[in-house]
Amino acid sequence: MTFKSFQKKSWETAIYPNKYSNLYYPVLGLTGEAGEIANKIKKIMRDDDGEITELRKEEIFNELGNCLWYLAAICSVLEINMDEMAKKNIDKLQSRKKRGKIKGSGDKR
Repeated sequence: MTFKSFQKKSWETAIYPNKYSNLYYPVLGLTGEAGEIANKIKKIMRDDDGEITELRKEEIFNELGNCLWYLAAICSVLEINMDEMAKKNIDKLQSRKKRGKIKGSGDKR
């Protein structure tokens, strides 16, 4: 599955108020799902002595899918093609690596 096809199929399942102009709902959803991933990691540290069990891995897998859904919704509201976004991001990172700027901070490296 490509990002483009995922974005199209996931948008068909997006049911929330004013979905074509409501950026708040998917952004808040994405942050909530990212928080759930962080909570799963916390439980690995607290309850599983740092061992990533198959159950925890499956839970994180599911939350990552939820993050991807919300990311696709944000892109859809903003009319951003996810395939193009992914390619541009990889191009940027490869350029940084080639120029020895992969480490550090700031968007303009």
